[in-house]
Formats: sequence, C-alpha cells, structure tokens
Amino acid sequence: MYLRTNLVYQYDGSLEGFFCCVFRAVYQREQPSAIFSGEDPQLTLLEQVEVPTEADKAARVARSLPEKLGSQAPQVIRLAFLSDLENKELTLLAFLRMGYQIGPKVMRMLADAHVQPVLSAAQQVGHEAHLFKGFTRFSDYGSCLVAEIEPKNHVLPLLAQHFRVRMPGESFLIVDRTHRLVLAHSGGCCQIFPMDQLELPAASQRETLYRQLWTRFYDAISIETRYNPKCRQSNMPKRYWGMMTEFQEENRASGPQAPAFPLREISAG
Repeated sequence: MYLRTNLVYQYDGSLEGFFCCVFRAVYQREQPSAIFSGEDPQLTLLEQVEVPTEADKAARVARSLPEKLGSQAPQVIRLAFLSDLENKELTLLAFLRMGYQIGPKVMRMLADAHVQPVLSAAQQVGHEAHLFKGFTRFSDYGSCLVAEIEPKNHVLPLLAQHFRVRMPGESFLIVDRTHRLVLAHSGGCCQIFPMDQLELPAASQRETLYRQLWTRFYDAISIETRYNPKCRQSNMPKRYWGMMTEFQEENRASGPQAPAFPLREISAG
C-alpha cells in the first residue's frame, strides 16, 4: 500500500537523478503520478516535490540492480533511460518495483505489461546506436570534424565512447538535431551540451571534393544486377539517408566536379 500518490516528482533529468527518485519512491512508499525532468512541462495541480540528486542514494540504487534483478539489469535500465519511451520514468519505476519483489526472473517475463516496454525500449536504443556508429558522416571544417544526426533516442552518450576510441586525436562535434544536443570531443575528453541553434558554414572546396569522391565510390561499387531496394532499406532505413553524404544529390549534380585522381593533389596541399 502506497502512503502517497497525489504528488509529482521533479528531478534534474540525469540517470543518477532518476535513481534518487526511485530511492525516495521505494523507501517512502510513494507512487508519484508523474516524474518530470528539468526540460519537461510542469503544469500540474498536484504537489510538486523536488528530488535532489545525491550521489550516495544514486549509488545504492545502482548497486541494487545487479544484486536484485541480475547482471543484465544495469545495462537494460541505462539503455531504456536513453529512449523516447512515453512516461519513461514511471514505466522504469514500475519495472524496478516489480524486479525488487520477484528478483532476476523479471528479466525473462517478456509478455508482462511492466517488463515488455522496458526491454523493447532498451533493445531499440542499442540497435539505433549501433547503426549510427556506421551511418554517421563527418565533414571537415578546418578546426574540427562535424557530423549531424537525427536520432529517435538519446544515443549521443553511447556514441561518445565509440568515436573517442576510433578518432582519439581528432576534435569533433556530433550534432543531435532531434534533441538539440551536441557531443564535443577534444583532447580525449567528451562532453554533451544543449544546443539551441547551430549554423554550419558552407563546405570548403576541399571538403566538397571529398564528398564527391565518397559519393562516386559509393556509386562505383554498386552492382546494378544485384540492386535490391527492399534489402537496402532493411539494412539502411530511409530515415537515416537525410544526413548521409552518399545520398545528397548536390554531391552528384552541382558544385565543382572531383578530378579523376584528386587524392595526391589534396594530400600535397
């Protein structure tokens, strides 16, 4: 039996902050009607409770996940928290309450109404992040490399480690146009910042040449007799094409044309 249900939690939007909401809800036997992050609308007639982020409480909840729900639980919760799942916090809270009651077998209850949305959301986030590791296209703007993406979920934290290891000596930005965030890497350090607006300068001639070369390569290796649009869209969904160099028509029809053998000339410059 919950002692209070007619209240709303407000937290800072971080995973640690959410764990503090879980801590309060479990130990004070509360069932909030909603859990808002700092960026969510806050119009409500119910009592609002500010839940501060406290490292010790967040750590206790984090330690409880593998102990109570099994070794896979921490990764599932982390991925699901990055999803665009509706009422994400309440859904995760219900899942965790259930897991604390029945233990690790909750991870196998795929048809349960409290479990299925969380596991499905975690799978979708992991899959989307995996695709963006291959579909992200960087452009050279002199001082740094810049890529733009339009993900459904908050995948930047998952891309940070991948590209930091792959390009350790580069300064780069990955712009999430959907959630208005920027992942910035420089000197081996990654940070994610909010972004209201970012206008990139026009591509240089050097960058334009590289885009045309990549597009030409993409076209050249295709095999006309094996063209299968359904298979391609299955492995490379159309929603990713808008930010991918090889699908930009301006790299084929307009702008300066790439020379036949430009690599030596560009490298020598």
